[in-house]
Amino acid sequence: MQTVGPVKIVGPVVDAEVMVPLATFEKPLWPSAQRGARVTEQAGGISAVIIDDRMTRSIVVETHDAESAARAMASIVSRRDELAAVTKTTSRFARLLDVHTQCVANLIYLRLEFSTGDAAGHNMVTLAADRIMSWLLTKYTELRYVSISGNFCTDKKISAVNGILGRGKNVVCDITIPHALCRRYLKTEPQRIVDLNIKKNFVGTMIAGGVRTANAHFANILLAFYLATGQDAANIIEGSQGITYASVEDSDLYFSATLPNIIVGSVGSGKDLAFVEANLEMLGCREKGLPGENARRLAAIAAAAVLCGELSLLAAQTNPGELMAAHTRLERESRK
Repeated sequence: MQTVGPVKIVGPVVDAEVMVPLATFEKPLWPSAQRGARVTEQAGGISAVIIDDRMTRSIVVETHDAESAARAMASIVSRRDELAAVTKTTSRFARLLDVHTQCVANLIYLRLEFSTGDAAGHNMVTLAADRIMSWLLTKYTELRYVSISGNFCTDKKISAVNGILGRGKNVVCDITIPHALCRRYLKTEPQRIVDLNIKKNFVGTMIAGGVRTANAHFANILLAFYLATGQDAANIIEGSQGITYASVEDSDLYFSATLPNIIVGSVGSGKDLAFVEANLEMLGCREKGLPGENARRLAAIAAAAVLCGELSLLAAQTNPGELMAAHTRLERESRK
């Protein structure tokens, strides 16, 4: 584990320079992210905006035929206030935000969306969903239990629904890097990064069959950040689903990373480990304030770090041999 930075972030959630801890076995990741941090700091900082914030759990029940399933589903949706009241009995922080439904044959899938304060919320939303399930089976005697998790969540799996509706914090980061800084620090031209992003991230991902995703390596930085801050590492599966966007604006590079599924918390399982507590304090994510503020700050920092890594890697890949030369040099040095 090492820190990179300072990463300069501007915006309503974070307005500060922070040192970002990254835990990884891939040693070239640190200097690469450091290069991204340096050029973005020189360019004035990364803007980070939280678009949405919700955690999900889906439940599935069944009845005897499709007609009764459709009728029950419509009735359940009309009673959302009652579902919200059930949710409040389970936690001081869990609040029902929305319900999405799907009917397949005689099966009813309910995708329940909650706010969870400063916790990532896995257990919190499962408890709320479990209580809602019990309430439904009492109110609708024609329904039968199938599962507390119906995969419409979607937890730790790539899916279209997460890319569309989001799971966790939906964060968009962007920055404009002057042409001179791009040449000096990234050793490339803005147009070359734009072209590579189209041909690699968009076209390459399309022919590979990617699902609502177009990026070079979101998972690398995200996993390193999750391990350093005590997050559930398996959530990089949906977390790595996101879009890198780049364009040339008046000869400068506009660069953005959109991550609709960042699942992080500043409290909960794993956060009592000494190194995790130290890292969260260093990031300013142990402050007293309104519920959810620390977790949103953590998500914004994670997204900004991802942008730093994405920018540096794409710049390296515009130059033949640069990526492999860096890996060979750094990995071989580590074995001496």
